[in-house]
Amino acid sequence: MRTDSMNRRRHQWLVFYHESVRSTALQLKDIMGSNAELSQLEWKHFDDGFPDLQIHKQDAERLEQFYGTCLIVSFHSPEVIFEQLCLLHELPRMRAKNFHVILPWFCTGTMERVETLGQIATAKSLADLLSCCPSGPGGLPTLVTYDIHWLQEQFYFTDRILVELKSALCLGLEVLARASAATPDEEVVVAFPDDGAHKKMRELFKDYPHIICDKVRDGDRRIVTVCEGEDFVKGSHIVIVDDMVMSGALMLECARQLHARGAARLSCFTVHAVMPKQAYKKFLGNDLLHRFWITDTVPSTASQVEGQAPFEVLSIAPLIARYLTGCPDD
Repeated sequence: MRTDSMNRRRHQWLVFYHESVRSTALQLKDIMGSNAELSQLEWKHFDDGFPDLQIHKQDAERLEQFYGTCLIVSFHSPEVIFEQLCLLHELPRMRAKNFHVILPWFCTGTMERVETLGQIATAKSLADLLSCCPSGPGGLPTLVTYDIHWLQEQFYFTDRILVELKSALCLGLEVLARASAATPDEEVVVAFPDDGAHKKMRELFKDYPHIICDKVRDGDRRIVTVCEGEDFVKGSHIVIVDDMVMSGALMLECARQLHARGAARLSCFTVHAVMPKQAYKKFLGNDLLHRFWITDTVPSTASQVEGQAPFEVLSIAPLIARYLTGCPDD
């Protein structure tokens, strides 16, 4: 009986996860079935606010029996980073094999370079902290992140950690296919909020007509205008896509401009819906948008908008499962 149990674990992943991504972890377990087992860990805190973490003894004793150990983290707030780094650094020391850290959103990616003397590139600082993760019985740990803001950020990590860059933009293709099926009398068209987004994602969405918007200066003001593809606007279901949305102001202004030009239906899709300071509220009850599809890479936003129109939350759990089981990307 003991031998059978150990053999079974050699094909399993033991999955640790921060409490903020519990929903993603549960969906991952549903997809992977017997190939994944969720760990038991309570994220407690002492009275002074510092973490009081305890891996259950049963999990700690059998870490090395599993094929691999996966830790799903979320750095959506500075307050939760330290406690997760503590676990990230400790699991390899406890002999976690084939250790993979899933960081869906590399949160400091928008502060990636120094433009003036005295600026601090916090993307590099976070990369250094993650790179300090020790090696385990299976060698170097692997960090997996989705749709990093700038590709050059992968070189901020040291050679003490392996980095795999993945994308969740394929979920956008799925919602486009659904939109096409739901409104067959309306051509589905992809709009990019600026030229940078078009250059980054045009190949992925090549099977759909493209509209390119951009910001132009009018004195002291910046106005969103349609630069290319205006012929595709009228009567179409236009889906504005971007890999990351901060305040959402640009996305919303693009929608207004396209609506004024005769779009039949407007939707949005983004992977990382950051939306600090409850910026998502500007979209609630807004009749301008049919749907706003986001993923759960930023759990603080995903949990707040779940079930509220026009938002629809898509889980990246199927993408994580595909990666852990060795299935090729679509």
